[in-house]
Amino acid sequence: MNSRNWIHAWLMLLPAFVFLIAFTHLPAVTTLIDSFFTTAKGRRPAVFTGLGNYQKMLEDPIFVKAMVNSAIYALITIPASIALSLAMALLVHRSFRGVSLIRMAFFTPTVLPLIAVANIWLFFYAPGFGLIDQIRLFFGLPSANYVGQPDTALYAVAAVTIWKEAGFFMIFFLAALQTIPQSLREAAAIEGCSRWTFFRRVTLPLIMPTTLFVSVNAVINAFRLVDHVFVMTKGGPDSATMLLLYYIFETGFRFWDTAYAAALTVVLIAILSVVGIGQFFLADRRVHYK
Repeated sequence: MNSRNWIHAWLMLLPAFVFLIAFTHLPAVTTLIDSFFTTAKGRRPAVFTGLGNYQKMLEDPIFVKAMVNSAIYALITIPASIALSLAMALLVHRSFRGVSLIRMAFFTPTVLPLIAVANIWLFFYAPGFGLIDQIRLFFGLPSANYVGQPDTALYAVAAVTIWKEAGFFMIFFLAALQTIPQSLREAAAIEGCSRWTFFRRVTLPLIMPTTLFVSVNAVINAFRLVDHVFVMTKGGPDSATMLLLYYIFETGFRFWDTAYAAALTVVLIAILSVVGIGQFFLADRRVHYK
């Protein structure tokens, strides 16, 4: 490749490179620097505190609660959304009457704004006249306030995320399933291989690259999707649904403690980085790209 081609290549990459630096890396570095200072207010300038904001986290019960809630929320939504999306993809991968309609029904929650989804599920959860309560009353069960009770609020919010994400991940699994050669299925059928054995020995290993991609996105979304928390619970009741990203928002924009919010953001980025890198290292042995 001559120098002219190199110049053309760099010019093609330059716009994306500039946007990546300006809106990703530079804000991340600025956030890291701000986390070592106090919040400037009025005429009072920011003061260097070193690890003061990080020490404050260890003494902050809301931060601890948010970390525990985020961990529970991730442990629920990540495997559930992946398993449900794979099951949905396996169901609609076959050809039968109405498969296009079912695919559209599975994918519809993905195209809905999360704010609209939250309002829909608020109606489902509404005590007394909501859809779920109507079903409970039909079977003679008492009314329940899933969003208003600390014991059930986090699980109610997690159900919304699973319902929203499963259709999106289904598209990737469906595309991966369609790349599996039909000759492998025919050979397995001749050998008398059961569907479960074929899925476990052939299908699952071949779609592992897609599974890794979906799992990384599921982890990111578990810490990123908090729009429904704004609408449904606002972190309550009694901080039962206080997730880390929502706590960052409240700290930075409601209480205007931007320095502490920056420290919280650094912790969030560190968690995502460690988990993401760990996923690649742990799953790489089971991923076959060819």
